[in-house]
Amino acid sequence: MVYDPATDSAITDSAITDSATTDSAATDSAATDELPVLPTDRHTGCPFDPPAALTALSDRPVRRLRYADGHVGRLVTGHAAARAVLADPRFSSRYELLHLPMAMEGAPGELPPAPVGDILGLDAPEHTRYRRLLAGRFTVRRMRQLAGRIERFTADCLDAMEQAGTTADLVEAFARPVPTLVICELLGVPYADRGRFLGLVEVIFDQAADAGARDEAYAGLLRYVGELVLAKRAEPTDDLLSDLASSGPAPGPGSGGLAAPGPAASGLSDEELAGIGGLLLAAGLDTTANMLGLGVFALLTDPGQLDALRADPDLAGPAAEELLRYLSVADPLLRSALEDVEVEGELIRAGETVTVSVQAANRDPRRFPGPDRLDIRRRATGHLSFGHGPHQCLGQQLARVEMTVALPALFARFPALRLAVPPGEVPLRERSSIYGVVSLPVAWGEE
Repeated sequence: MVYDPATDSAITDSAITDSATTDSAATDSAATDELPVLPTDRHTGCPFDPPAALTALSDRPVRRLRYADGHVGRLVTGHAAARAVLADPRFSSRYELLHLPMAMEGAPGELPPAPVGDILGLDAPEHTRYRRLLAGRFTVRRMRQLAGRIERFTADCLDAMEQAGTTADLVEAFARPVPTLVICELLGVPYADRGRFLGLVEVIFDQAADAGARDEAYAGLLRYVGELVLAKRAEPTDDLLSDLASSGPAPGPGSGGLAAPGPAASGLSDEELAGIGGLLLAAGLDTTANMLGLGVFALLTDPGQLDALRADPDLAGPAAEELLRYLSVADPLLRSALEDVEVEGELIRAGETVTVSVQAANRDPRRFPGPDRLDIRRRATGHLSFGHGPHQCLGQQLARVEMTVALPALFARFPALRLAVPPGEVPLRERSSIYGVVSLPVAWGEE
């Protein structure tokens, strides 16, 4: 059924009317059926743009939305409204209070609480405790200290590409290895073990996978990280997991800079450490890998922007921010209202799930003029690709450094880099909770 935004207010009135009559119940059900569902299909248009149907729903910053299980909640598409929801403690992140806006294979009718160590599904004070333990280890200064190592990892990957010939799948040769090497060194995960965890991470984020398969993959990742935690407790090394697991003295000035200064004893159990480590490993791999792959794809299809970056490597920082805004690979974010809250003149009732569309908020013309245009000279700070508020991404500074180092290095090494297939033939991760490209065939030799 085609949804007519002009009827939304009338639908709202009928949907919340409490009536015991059969006619009223039938009217209420029909009104609910006419509410929009969350559009998710990007492939019908430009692969870098939000779904056209989502853009059509963005004329109002907050509107009603029908969820996969029939729940009626809200969709937030305006930038200011999204910031308000994400920063307000009256909106909960607890999984057991949320409804899913899209159907997922085998998903339970009611979501279970967050597993131990999964800080994304917690509220204060539990979330605050974990956040305080981790925040000092991901500061801007500390992440910038890793730039030299990121440059080395990037150069190693580019050397391997160059030695292998004049064509490559950029995902396998560059976009995935660089962040994998970085997060492995930061956490203290052996890169040689990547065969044990890369496939598990891919299944965890695959919305087309059966819920049982996703649960099994998550359990497998926790088992792997749990083994590492026990090893770190027995023989600590210079890395984040050892730092969190150690009960000894804090690392000194000669420790290399990976372990954070301050009290080393975190008070975390083995189960908590495995959960936190698994979350950091999965998020640190998949989000940055897909930003690099999709970001290169976007630049290769926009010669003007690519030429500007090649001509001025100092644009790498602004380019990273703009690509984060423009592509919005991690979307949407969910919250549940703990009490009645008014946002942008709309009353969100207690118990309603709110879907915050990062894609739509990052394309809000009231915040970013000409939002559908990639412009690496734009001041794109303030985008919501890392979230906002108490759950804002811990690893955002690391992702920024990785992109700022890797992108100009790639284009400097291969000035003739181009797509090896037509843009329409690049396969997309359309059913993953982290959007990106499955592969990106590129070439740099003579045509």
